[in-house]
Amino acid sequence: MSEFTVPQKSSEPDPEVTKEDEGDDGPAPEEESTAIFTPVVKLEAVEIKTFEEDEDILYKQRGKLYEYGETLLDKGTGNKQWKEKGVGEAKLLKHRESGRIRLLMRQEKTMKVIVNHFLDPRITINPHAGSDKAWVWGAFDFSDNELVEKTFAIRFGNPEIALEFKTAFNKYQIEMKKFIEGADSTEGTKEAEEISTAIESLSVKTEEKAEDSVNTEEVKKEAE
Repeated sequence: MSEFTVPQKSSEPDPEVTKEDEGDDGPAPEEESTAIFTPVVKLEAVEIKTFEEDEDILYKQRGKLYEYGETLLDKGTGNKQWKEKGVGEAKLLKHRESGRIRLLMRQEKTMKVIVNHFLDPRITINPHAGSDKAWVWGAFDFSDNELVEKTFAIRFGNPEIALEFKTAFNKYQIEMKKFIEGADSTEGTKEAEEISTAIESLSVKTEEKAEDSVNTEEVKKEAE
């Protein structure tokens, strides 16, 4: 029987590989880039107006808004349901010049307007589905840049906040009613003044014509 011997591993260390032995094919050391890139087009900061700059905040509260209507899949079918519009701050804003009050709400992440209508005194706000944390109402809304009659519902975190919202809503509806009545009265007064001025002007012209007629008759008599 023949004997086999297993070659023993040499105890001598492997020769070190130097950078010179690696040659040009080895990995190059990392170098920090010092290149500077200048933008071709410089963009200037643009001020975006939200049209809230000229308004005072009378009341604001965070809530979740819903709209009753057709979904994209049910468009044109007449099938309506409650669809969530988003979470944000419902604000009652009063314009400093005109005095008009509106309800405005934006999605808190996208800032998209989801409700925007004047606080019409004829709007009735009612509990939604018997809940003490949600309200429902209908209004002519302008959030999509066209006046459309819509039905909204808003839900708050607790009944106390919901009651505060309704109280503020009704309070400023009364203020809007006084504003509208005052505007109608002012317009009526202005119209009456314009009519009065027109009548006075007409009377003056009539008197002038009468005087001219008398003078003409006198001239004719003198000529005769």
